[in-house]
Order: sequence, then structure tokens, then C-alpha cells
Amino acid sequence: MEPSIDKAKAEAVKEKAKFTLVQELGGIELLDASYQKQNFSRHSHEGYTVGVIETGAQKFFRTGSNHLAPQNSIILVNADEVHNGSSATDNGWSYRAMYPLPQQFSSINQELGLPSSGAPYFPEAVVYDKSMADMLRTTFNTLKESDNRLLRESMVYATMVKLMARHSKHKGETQTQALAQPQLTLVKQFLDDHPAADISLEELARLAGLSPFYLIKQFQRAFGLPPHAYQIQSRVRLAKKLILSGHKLLDVALECGFHDQSHLNRHFKRTMGVTPGLYAKEYNFVQA
Repeated sequence: MEPSIDKAKAEAVKEKAKFTLVQELGGIELLDASYQKQNFSRHSHEGYTVGVIETGAQKFFRTGSNHLAPQNSIILVNADEVHNGSSATDNGWSYRAMYPLPQQFSSINQELGLPSSGAPYFPEAVVYDKSMADMLRTTFNTLKESDNRLLRESMVYATMVKLMARHSKHKGETQTQALAQPQLTLVKQFLDDHPAADISLEELARLAGLSPFYLIKQFQRAFGLPPHAYQIQSRVRLAKKLILSGHKLLDVALECGFHDQSHLNRHFKRTMGVTPGLYAKEYNFVQA
């Protein structure tokens, strides 16, 4: 009996995720995680994913193909870009990441007076750049350990500027926007604004003035997910906000349109890597 308990404890240690919100640039989410069996379903984030693989290797889908990110490589996922993730080794992987929002990159461009004030696009899913990886690690350590506001802000600004300069392209509009027709954008906006709405495919098709079949096909082509899966992502995003506002998990589930708390738990963990309860418990607000 005891050996099995010890084994269970050992397995639990390998599945850890600690979220932190730092106040720089209006608030940036950080993650320090290690996983062995976690298998992220296809999902997207409002912010970019900028992460450094610390141990092991991760395999993931992004931009229509699969990628492998080994130790010391940098993972880059654009905002709202569909991706997934799982271990590429038997021993799992660990990484540290930040999730800056598009407007935070844009604000830096504007402050620097750069020709393009739009959010950047990172064409490569995995990059090998030792100096950039070291700088990201230094920034993560500074945000974790230092309460010097000037130092913290300086590191965040310098890191994001260097990341854009070395690995991004600026576009007047993103690839998703270029593909999307006005009718599809209308459906996306509805799902963003009303994630808890109990709406049918037929009703969405009428809203867009398209046939249901054509809507599913073109929506997935434009945004990487079919409408029902995109709605789940919108509900998870709303759940995060409600959890951080102190709402009870059962209330969160119902307010977000999930059938019950277990339904919320399942989709939240497949997107965030932790259950809503652990997310609420482990999330720390770091005051500058």
C-alpha cells in the first residue's frame, strides 16, 4: 500500500503549475510549470505565449504543423493562435513563460516611436537563441525576487523590445484577420462578448447570413477552431476572470455556461494545465 502512495505522490510532484500576475505594463501573466502526463487540447490565449524550456522537451501544434521544443529553446505562440502541447519525452518537460497581450507590445512600439505601432507576429514556433533565452530567464527571476519597480519594469521593456527586434514581423493585420470575412468576424465577436450564451449553430448561421455547413468550415479556416470549440475557449477566458475576482467555482461554472463544475474542471484543465481550484489557490498577485 505504501509504495503505491509514494508513487502517486511522486507523480503529483511532476505535475505542477504556478501562475503569477505581475503589474508591469498593466498586468502580465507568468507561468512556472512542470508536466509529465499533461496533454493540452487545442486552444488559444488572448495573449502571446513566450516560454523557455528548462528541462525535457515539448511537442506541440501551431501554424498548421507540429513542432518540437527541446531544452533551452524558446516557444513562441501568437495571440489567439490555436495550439496544443504534450511531452516529447518519458520524463516530461518544464518551462517558464509569460503571456503579454497584443496591446502591451503595441504600446511599447508607440512609446519607442517605431514606424509600425501594431502588434508583432512571430513566424517561428520554436527559436534557438541563447542570449534571448538567458534574458527571459533573468526577467522571470527579477519579477519573482525583486521588489525594485524600476528594475522590474526595465527588464520587461528590454526583453519585449529585444524579442520583437530579433524574432517578429509587423503586419498591418494578422493572418487571421486577412482570412476572416465580415460575417465570420461578427460570429467571433458574438462568442467573445457572450461566451455563456446558449446559442445554436443555426442561430449563429442566421446571424452571419451563411449556411451552417459553410459557417463551420470557414470559421475554422479563419480562426483555427470550429464555433463550438471557440465558444469553449471564450468560456474558459471568462472563467479565469471570474475566479480571479473571487467568485465561487460552482457560480463560475454556471455563469460561464458550463453544465456543472465538473464540466468546467475538464475544459479548464485541458486549456490551462491545472484545475480551476488549483488556479485560484496558486495564483499570486505580485505588487510592484
